[in-house]
Amino acid sequence: MARLFITPRELDLISDLTKEVIKDVIGQVIFYYSVRTDVTFVHDVYEESTEKIFDPPIEVDALVEWSPGEIKTNKFGSEKFHSIEARVHSRDLTDKDLRMKIGDFISYGSVFFELTQVITISKIFGQVEHVTGYKLIGKQAREGLIDKLAQGPTNQTLETESVSQEIFVQQRGTATNELGPTADRRELQADSKLDAPLTGPKKVAPDGTNSSFYGDE
Repeated sequence: MARLFITPRELDLISDLTKEVIKDVIGQVIFYYSVRTDVTFVHDVYEESTEKIFDPPIEVDALVEWSPGEIKTNKFGSEKFHSIEARVHSRDLTDKDLRMKIGDFISYGSVFFELTQVITISKIFGQVEHVTGYKLIGKQAREGLIDKLAQGPTNQTLETESVSQEIFVQQRGTATNELGPTADRRELQADSKLDAPLTGPKKVAPDGTNSSFYGDE
């Protein structure tokens, strides 16, 4: 597509529409754990580290393709191994000042994954400097590689805390919503080319009916 017709304004529109789907409709998140290579000890010969040090987890909106898991049997019995594919928004990573790297970790639910590939999905209308996002491919991390408490909703049953996401709140380009900071930016709103939504972010309450989303305010 010629650059004559795909200008920065069209690129901003594409970005904002994609963010709206991922952040305000789908509502899936992963948690990103960056390895601190500056303070993690790496073996001189094997170039591996047995005890990694991580930055605090960062919540990232994503479109997750979940694998049901692969059963492997060995002399010790059977084990289930998961893999994951997650697509993240390019400009959302820029807004969060985040660069995802192979060898870092993500969590989804109660499972932690080591990133094995970070793939650029596509260029926007062939413009090499603009990408739609990245596909993250991860394999389930071996026990002991990352010893962290899983964030967000999980499929585990914990006696001390709820593991279900009880409230979903849209972001809609606001710096904060009732759940806290969002680091969300919608380009057309920021450039005063589009007004912010009059009603603000909507939410879905625990029972799915008594919520502002359904007009029960």
